Amino acid sequence: MARSGTPRARAGARGKRAAAPAHRVVLLVATRKGAWLYHGDAARKAWRIDGPHFLGHVVSHVALDPRDRRTLLAAAKTGHLGPTVFRSTDLGRTWKEAARPPAFARVPEGAQGRAVDHTFWLAPGHASEPGVWYAGTSPQGLFRSEDDGVTWAPFSSINDDPQYRKWMGTVQDGTPDGPKLHSIIVDPRDPAHLYFAMSGGGVHESRDLGRTWQPLLDGLEVVEGFDRADPTFHDPHCIRMCATDPDRLYQQNHCGIYRIDRPSDTWVRIGGSMPKRVGDIGFPLVVHPRDADTAWVFPMDGTSVWPRTSPDGAPAVYATRNGGRTWQRLAAGLPEKQAWWTVKRQAMSADGGDPVGLYFGTTSGELWASRDEGRGWTCIARHLPEIYAVEAAEPA
Repeated sequence: MARSGTPRARAGARGKRAAAPAHRVVLLVATRKGAWLYHGDAARKAWRIDGPHFLGHVVSHVALDPRDRRTLLAAAKTGHLGPTVFRSTDLGRTWKEAARPPAFARVPEGAQGRAVDHTFWLAPGHASEPGVWYAGTSPQGLFRSEDDGVTWAPFSSINDDPQYRKWMGTVQDGTPDGPKLHSIIVDPRDPAHLYFAMSGGGVHESRDLGRTWQPLLDGLEVVEGFDRADPTFHDPHCIRMCATDPDRLYQQNHCGIYRIDRPSDTWVRIGGSMPKRVGDIGFPLVVHPRDADTAWVFPMDGTSVWPRTSPDGAPAVYATRNGGRTWQRLAAGLPEKQAWWTVKRQAMSADGGDPVGLYFGTTSGELWASRDEGRGWTCIARHLPEIYAVEAAEPA
């Protein structure tokens, strides 16, 4: 864990003091019944609503390409078309469906194959690879597009690798809403250096553009009674890389909050310093765009029956500003009681403003925003369908 005075801590502090330029923010909100875009004004106080898009379709994720800042991809599951991906080059005014969405390779007649239930996670490729996107699916699969999301193909060998298939389990295993591959991360310094996570199936890393992968599990705990050496039993919920320090990653796991500082291969549990009555279980995690020591989480009740709601019905965001040594409760403006919220792993994000804007959406259809890094909160939308993902994007 980095101490104050180290190059990492000093770089984070410098980044924290530097003022960020003003940005136009649009919130990309994916829900169980469609997608909405919320366009913020310069002060991030007023929001113009654009939507619904794909009304009635299950939309798992909407993402903006940061390389051109105008191309949107939306992962949708439609009643008559099944799982697919839509693309817009005009910030959602028009959409076109992918000519070939993510799909597992065909198997010989009589053999048991797999079918994509839905695309869950969309990730733009490296800055040096315009047009490249990655997608993670449920059940677990990894796919790549090299033409801006128009056509997709299985990426690397993991989709059909016997060892990875064993770690992925079956459709009946894993999370309540289905197993999934998520948290696809491309190292900004090297397009061949990739990470992904599987729920269940663990965290994995490649340094050769997906030709080979290695589990990255040391230090992570599993549910009592299971073998932590077996990736099958690992359930990472969300992994984020620090923009100012790509050697640092944070993880919200089924079994706590962790951090890793490469080249170490061992995760360190940093959620132990959370209040005991709250614990360190949850789904989303967000990192500061300019300070590698600052991150935010949204804790959930992780008791034995796993209600997956705000502890004691009192929702709050918790922030660390020292790499996880201490945490601060941030709840001004949020309900003080009887708010049994669930916030999913993709449903919390940050913009690049100064101060940073934070945003999260609940499964009860509320969209909340903070213009001051979580110190105060305002509800900017109610009565939406169940929110699956929220991305704070900065269009051109």
